[in-house]
Amino acid sequence: MTEYPDGLPVGAGWVSTVDVEEIVFPYDGSVVGTAPVGTPELATRAVDEAVAVAREVASLPSRVRRALLNDVAAAVRSRREEFENLLVSETGKPLVDCRVEVARTIVTWEAAAEEVSRLHGETVPLDLLPSGDGLVGFWKRKPIGVVVGIAGFNYPLLLASHKIAPAIAAGCPVIVKPAPQTPLATLWLVHLVRSLAPVPAMVQLVTGDAAVGAALTTDRRVGAVSFTGSAAVGHRIARDAAPTKTLLELGSNAALVVAGDADLDAAVDAVLRGGFYASGQACISVQRVLVVASVASAFTERLLARLGEVVIGDPRDEKTRVSALIDPASTDRVAAWIEKAGGRRVGGGVDGTVLRPTVLLDVPDGVEAWDEEIFGPVVCLRTVSDVDEAFAAVNASRYGLHASVYSRSLNTAFRALDELEVGGVVVNEVPGFRSDTMPYGGVKDSGIGREGPRFAVEELTVTRMAVLRP
Repeated sequence: MTEYPDGLPVGAGWVSTVDVEEIVFPYDGSVVGTAPVGTPELATRAVDEAVAVAREVASLPSRVRRALLNDVAAAVRSRREEFENLLVSETGKPLVDCRVEVARTIVTWEAAAEEVSRLHGETVPLDLLPSGDGLVGFWKRKPIGVVVGIAGFNYPLLLASHKIAPAIAAGCPVIVKPAPQTPLATLWLVHLVRSLAPVPAMVQLVTGDAAVGAALTTDRRVGAVSFTGSAAVGHRIARDAAPTKTLLELGSNAALVVAGDADLDAAVDAVLRGGFYASGQACISVQRVLVVASVASAFTERLLARLGEVVIGDPRDEKTRVSALIDPASTDRVAAWIEKAGGRRVGGGVDGTVLRPTVLLDVPDGVEAWDEEIFGPVVCLRTVSDVDEAFAAVNASRYGLHASVYSRSLNTAFRALDELEVGGVVVNEVPGFRSDTMPYGGVKDSGIGREGPRFAVEELTVTRMAVLRP
């Protein structure tokens, strides 16, 4: 089992808490460990500490910040199997997905290290008007200040890294708040960072409920809030935090369009891979499949024939692809949405604690399974007359994070790039494809701002203009 000090990493040390909470293995309910529970008062203290070291952190030489980021990547790599097993235990996510999470985490820290050397500005021609004659102008990027990062439960290590690593690269102190269900891997990560950092208080962590989150996000000394979670909570944070800058990576309802000229076997494989990885608890997993009528029967037949290939069971088994959701309440909610969806159902049901993969056919508009983010192993399939109708259905959603299109036509591919109202369009691959170096984020109710180290560093810095008369 991983080891780190008791309490929470606030200030230069670790602060004891009155309360602790048991963290359970979602698959069988066994206790994995205990985690300290923070308070709003402790959150405010963390902001105090971050403000106190902000100038020191901002003045750290580029080489020091880059070395720290690379050292953290190396530290995680040397302990990757322990991180993988810890993630399985606290998230209940299949081992194969936890291995991917740790690999992506390492890449994220390495990519953030590379961005340190790219933090620069440029000169500006001020003499376009006579008043600028003789003046020299240039701008540079400066840290935005204290960053608050709030992560979701489904990819706790990776999501926290997408908050912490760019903040370090930008020269900002950061306070991270993990999801209450999954704090352990993030606590260990923060301990590793602080053990390597020249200023330990540059990275802090506070656990707790919504009141703790509110204390962090409404503190006017905070420069930026980066949140990953539901649209409802993200909207509230944006309202309450104003005028503080907010970066919101919110919900989704990812669609996959199967055109009449698609490679049907590849599209079926995409639904099986992209609809059920991480037990469907991924914001860009396939939820809606829109199939052009000319190939709908063939596609549906092939998909349903292969549904049994999705292995369910203990997430510690390398073969498992779907296991228990994060908690029983989530399982009950998804099961209720399935019951209310109407139409025909293939698969489904609960096996012990595991909700079986489900395909819903002919789901109408106006039900949660079609309109909202289901966050479970459920795929809805609908037949459409043509690509025009498919694109219209994709855009009718209030969400817009990722969508994908399967087609052999370059015309269809570039139409999708131009017409689909989403943050990312993926052609002939699952909408859940994400490289951690690309800009990642959505439009509409899927949020605002972009993650990916290069783009997050830009979000966490501000331009400072310099005008000089020699």
